[in-house]
Amino acid sequence: MKISNAEYKRLADRLAPKSNSALNCVKAFAIGGGICVLGQALKNLYLSLGTGEDPAALLTSASLIFLSALLTGLGLYDDIAKHAGAGTLVPITGFANSVAAPAVEFKTEGWVTGMAVKMFTIAGPVIVYGTLAAALYGLLFWLFQ
Repeated sequence: MKISNAEYKRLADRLAPKSNSALNCVKAFAIGGGICVLGQALKNLYLSLGTGEDPAALLTSASLIFLSALLTGLGLYDDIAKHAGAGTLVPITGFANSVAAPAVEFKTEGWVTGMAVKMFTIAGPVIVYGTLAAALYGLLFWLFQ
């Protein structure tokens, strides 16, 4: 079956699901903001428990990473992302999801060749280059201080 580009475009436009951009933006803003509010609430909780500013920030990050990975493992993060869209791409939770999701998807291939290898498919380059850059900058700082 041969159809022209114009016919294909008309067919695709007719069959493609319609998107409500304004509603999607509101949902992304609300859920992304909710994640940020949760982060601030966690930090306030840790500060109220007597931790200092730096430990509270570290515990907040670790908590958000844990919650994101847990929700990914339980299959709930994708359900939230269906409604939130870009709102779930808040850097720390989105990154944790990008590490955990391939591991969950490939767990049937085993611990080493499945989870361990696939876990860093997306996040691996970020971790490797981030670590190398940090080491290089630290070395340069140490050498030229």
